[in-house]
Amino acid sequence: MTSGALLKELRQTNPLVQCITNYVAMNIAANVLLAAGASPAMVSDAEEAGEFAGLAHALTVNIGTLSGPFVEGMRAAIAGAQAAGKPWVLDPVACQATGLRRRVSAELLARQPTVVRGNASEILSLAGETSRGQGVDGRDGVEVAEAAARALARQTGGVVAVTGAVDFVTDGSRAVRIGGGSPWMPLNTALGCSLTCLCGAYVGLGGDPFEATVAALSHYAVAGSHAHEGATGPGSFAPRFLDALHNLAPEALDAGAELRVLEDAA
Repeated sequence: MTSGALLKELRQTNPLVQCITNYVAMNIAANVLLAAGASPAMVSDAEEAGEFAGLAHALTVNIGTLSGPFVEGMRAAIAGAQAAGKPWVLDPVACQATGLRRRVSAELLARQPTVVRGNASEILSLAGETSRGQGVDGRDGVEVAEAAARALARQTGGVVAVTGAVDFVTDGSRAVRIGGGSPWMPLNTALGCSLTCLCGAYVGLGGDPFEATVAALSHYAVAGSHAHEGATGPGSFAPRFLDALHNLAPEALDAGAELRVLEDAA
């Protein structure tokens, strides 16, 4: 199914996405999902997170602002999602930075997320390789992490998306590079975290997680390219980006997506 067809389905379905994300990202992530055509719910408390995960189309888990209660909510939500057969997406924010982050990200990875989305430094670290990441800032190029992403996808049995100037998506066999976007995107707080939530919306449709992830990243990249036109900096880019996510037609998504399909890995 094409990315445009998935976008059309997304808007018809209006999937409910449970977003356990960091405090910085909550507002923009909710707005991104609403603009794209999905329905966000920021439900994270352990007392209800597991139950709610059974109601949602998908769950996303972001470790950006870790705390004990947040981690308990993540565990409950993942268990609830898996018990209900719902997909979930892991965003291992700065997983290389501290011992707590390394432990939590390793524990969550072992629970076999449907999709892992991170920058190159995070993906390298998850795969057990050395990265140059500092805090939430990824300092490694996407191309450096492609082999690690393939290995990580084989390990988890899911999809791994490495995002940056040119994104890379793989399920361990199939792989695609996705161009587009805008240089203003990294200068807007939490757009990467919000992309994780959009991946949740697309995989929540219930189709092929690889195709869904490619569609989510393509939607973001084409909207970013459209929003860049006329923007003079990160401030003017931000509202244009939400408008572009909302206004992008399925046909325009298919026409504008900069995809390069790579040969299957051996």
